Amino acid sequence: FQVITGGHYDVDCRLEDPDGIVLYKEMKKQYDSFTFTASRNGTYKFCFSNEFSTFTHKTVYFDFQVGEDPPLFPSENRVTALTQMESACVSIHEALKSVIDYQTHFRLREAQGRSRAEDLNTRVAYWSIGEAIILLVVSIGQVFLLKSFFSDRKTTTTRVGS
Repeated sequence: FQVITGGHYDVDCRLEDPDGIVLYKEMKKQYDSFTFTASRNGTYKFCFSNEFSTFTHKTVYFDFQVGEDPPLFPSENRVTALTQMESACVSIHEALKSVIDYQTHFRLREAQGRSRAEDLNTRVAYWSIGEAIILLVVSIGQVFLLKSFFSDRKTTTTRVGS
């Protein structure tokens, strides 16, 4: 799993077997990988928790790989060696699996960058609106202040008796 967006990019993770025994438990992790072989059939439960950071919503990417990959060649249990074409296919297959892993990694990085850019865009927009409002208020205040300098005030004079 990997936390893509939100807060300090950390979550709690727990995995339980069908009997409720905790197989995996980690606190405040940004990413991790856990491999195990199921000992019994049933429903395994996993939970990502965000208790310690209730104000921040988080997006978590997780990937399950269940079972072994099917054999590339159905008759792979044979005794003879692979031909040159078959061994080339196996190496290409392994290279493509690593390409898929790299693509997933870069897609996650792109999602993180997009989230940060959208957050920054929102903040800049609000800041610009605030500056525009302040600029408008200051300019209106300056107009009234300058107007008061050039307006003709009537002064009243009173004479004290002599």
